[in-house]
Amino acid sequence: MAKIFVGGGGPNYTQPQELDLGYANRHGLIAGATGTGKTVTLQILAESFSNAGVPVFLADVKGDLSGLAQAGDPTHKLHGAFQSRAETIGFSEYAYGAFPVTFWDLYGVQGHPIRTTVADMGPLLLSQMMQLTDAQEGVLNIAFRVADEQGLPLLNLADLRSLLVWVGENSKSIALRYGNVPTSSVGAIQRALLVLENEGAADFFGEPALDLMDMIAIEPDGRGRVNLLAADKLMIAPRLYATFLLWMLSELFENLPEVGDPDKPKFVFFFDEAHLLFDDAPKALIDKIEQVARLIRSKGVGIYFITQNPADVPEDVLGQLGNRIQHALRSFTARDNMNLRLAADTYRPNPRFETEDAIRDVGVGEAVTSFLERKGVPGIVERTLIRPPSSRLGPIDPSVRADLMAASPMGAKYDTMVDRHSAAEMLAARADQAAQEAASKEAKEDDMPAAEREYSAGRRYSGSRVGRSSSKTPRKGGSVAEQLGKMVLKELTGTTGRRIVRGVLGGLFRGR
Repeated sequence: MAKIFVGGGGPNYTQPQELDLGYANRHGLIAGATGTGKTVTLQILAESFSNAGVPVFLADVKGDLSGLAQAGDPTHKLHGAFQSRAETIGFSEYAYGAFPVTFWDLYGVQGHPIRTTVADMGPLLLSQMMQLTDAQEGVLNIAFRVADEQGLPLLNLADLRSLLVWVGENSKSIALRYGNVPTSSVGAIQRALLVLENEGAADFFGEPALDLMDMIAIEPDGRGRVNLLAADKLMIAPRLYATFLLWMLSELFENLPEVGDPDKPKFVFFFDEAHLLFDDAPKALIDKIEQVARLIRSKGVGIYFITQNPADVPEDVLGQLGNRIQHALRSFTARDNMNLRLAADTYRPNPRFETEDAIRDVGVGEAVTSFLERKGVPGIVERTLIRPPSSRLGPIDPSVRADLMAASPMGAKYDTMVDRHSAAEMLAARADQAAQEAASKEAKEDDMPAAEREYSAGRRYSGSRVGRSSSKTPRKGGSVAEQLGKMVLKELTGTTGRRIVRGVLGGLFRGR
């Protein structure tokens, strides 16, 4: 099987540490404290997967991964150190080069816009994004069900807002079929939508929706496409960022066919700042993430979580991550010491050193690594010098980014938003039609003779024929009990009767 060279290990860093492409869809973890080299590790993995013909997706959280689109600079201050490290670890094929990068941006500024429809996002992820309560999530599910049954396309936030207004106005009739729809819950969802819109999510919902096959693409030269999401501004809205990436994983899981155990992944997905996905997430969402991580590898997709501490990832998910690159963890508190021990315990021991000490002591650009070996067995932990990147270290100039975006075929497909006829327009048309019918009926009644108009009004308000006279003659007489009841009622409605009633009720309330 083909392999990716990650770095050199062993006492003299001469033992190659390689990631087997046949096990790359068994997922992985890149962890370490700030400034220990996680970003460069992410960069060299993206380069290597692309060279192997595997498309990748990664979020550029700090804005410096755009250098993947440009070859490394021989005049860079670290050029000498890179060359020296390549010689130390036996990386004889090391050379500078650029990679086929496509830039994406939810806001459409630093890359082509990424959009999806409200219907495709679904009520579960929307509820998570808006932090709705269980009751509010239930109302949102009802709204989606109504939209499905009545053929109302939910494309953007305007569609969802119009639908919620309609659901609130028709809550009584809806409640008979689906359950109670409190107007307070509808109002709370509307307020959450407003917050979401202020965070920039309005640009994310709409059409043309992203076709994932435009990301899972092989370039004419055989290299995999590098899809880079500009996430430096997106991080200001962390819940939108996490929910968007989870939506992408869900779409991959639902739309890609089963491929079993391929020789190499069909697509590799890097999830940077992974703790944002799990912080305060409900158990139902954690269970869904675990399910996706466990099953999506059969679709040929590898997921690599990047975070500062392995403890940021729930154990059920962490147990699915077979390939691990652990940069240094700093230990300043008792909790840090505990997390360090827990991280060390997840590796297959190496008799040459203590894993816990190694994780604490490795320097910048060095890591403790373990990759899956034959039959998926975890490899022995090893201290590893990470290979240097071939592409530019740091961000590219904005003008270079603009030129690359202008040359990308994705611009013609995604840069212009399309606003087609959907739920908002359909509900507005219904309201206009109802208003016109009401006005027409009122005008028709104004032209009727007075007696006929009175008759129609009576039919409308009472549901029966009402007029000045009745077609039925009231029955005279009746039983003794009926006559006695009428006499009592007559007396109680008189002045004396009212005094008696007030006296009795007043005595009751005073006696409480």
